[in-house]
Amino acid sequence: MNPHPEQYLHGTYLNTRAMFESQPAIVQRFLEAQANQLAAELIEGSSHVRFTLPDKVIVEGTSLELPAGARRHTVGSLRERLLGGDLRASARQHLTDLEASPDRGLASAARLMRFACAFQMIHAILPEGRRVTYAVLEGEDLPTQPVRDELEPESAITAASDAIVEEGRQEEGRGQLIVPYVPAARRFFLPQWVAFDDEGRLLVGSEEEAEAHLASMQRYLFVLHAAVALTPYIVADEEYGRKRYGMLGQLVNQGRALAHFHTGQVIDTIRRRAGAGELNRGLSLTLPYFDDQQLEMRRFRFEVIPAGRIMFVPAFVVRAVREEQGKIAQDTRLSPSTRKYLLGQLELLEAAFDTGASRS
Repeated sequence: MNPHPEQYLHGTYLNTRAMFESQPAIVQRFLEAQANQLAAELIEGSSHVRFTLPDKVIVEGTSLELPAGARRHTVGSLRERLLGGDLRASARQHLTDLEASPDRGLASAARLMRFACAFQMIHAILPEGRRVTYAVLEGEDLPTQPVRDELEPESAITAASDAIVEEGRQEEGRGQLIVPYVPAARRFFLPQWVAFDDEGRLLVGSEEEAEAHLASMQRYLFVLHAAVALTPYIVADEEYGRKRYGMLGQLVNQGRALAHFHTGQVIDTIRRRAGAGELNRGLSLTLPYFDDQQLEMRRFRFEVIPAGRIMFVPAFVVRAVREEQGKIAQDTRLSPSTRKYLLGQLELLEAAFDTGASRS
């Protein structure tokens, strides 16, 4: 009987990690250094990557030397990149070909390099993060709501992960300034990238800073996905599971909060421009929303008033929103939870301009 895919991945991970840990310390450090360089180039999307395999590896207690000239490798080129080639796919295929080598030493070294690269992405390149628990909201599958610890401290007595530690700049010898995160931020995996509290209030200085935090979280998950693309069995790594859980819940939570913040800005802009008489020549809206499948902000566009000399009245917004709500409710291209939150944003827009007009 063939093993279940999860059992196969878990077994492959344990066996490869055991092989790595059986190598002499000098070989482990060499592999880690090469893996760090390879991982950085794959993440940054360089035109090509280079890595060197160790001169020998230990397999089942036997020392195997690599063939002469088989240690140094280069994958990719600028020409390949200009033609639309995927360096990460090329690197994965190159390592796969090396692992298929009839030379056991070369095949084992390539296997160790693949493992070390994915392991370094997860354990060395990405920030550690806090241990968190997220709840699943009603009607959803993804845990995104941080659970408040009843013992959560409210004071400025903080651990290293609870605060930003800044070096004193103005007073020589002042030491470090500890700036504690607000409690709402400390409930998340990486508080330094939390831009909104549980009430949707902006915790950072600007919308641009909030968007930068979102980009940092997306990049974090990109690195995790890159590790899995290179080495699929790395999903069995406990740290991978912990970091993916922590960052995925935070990203979706904060992405939705940013989308609702944008909706508030749209409402304010309509009110301001309507008050100035600037919406009497037509109105089209672009409403950013967070897609929890693609894990990115997207834009929903719709027309409120056709172009022309038509005086703006709030009822036009209400009517247009209700029409779009009916379309979105049937749009199977969006996940149920994405539809739920996009409909919620439209309800905010409707409520802001519904002055008691009856439904048409």
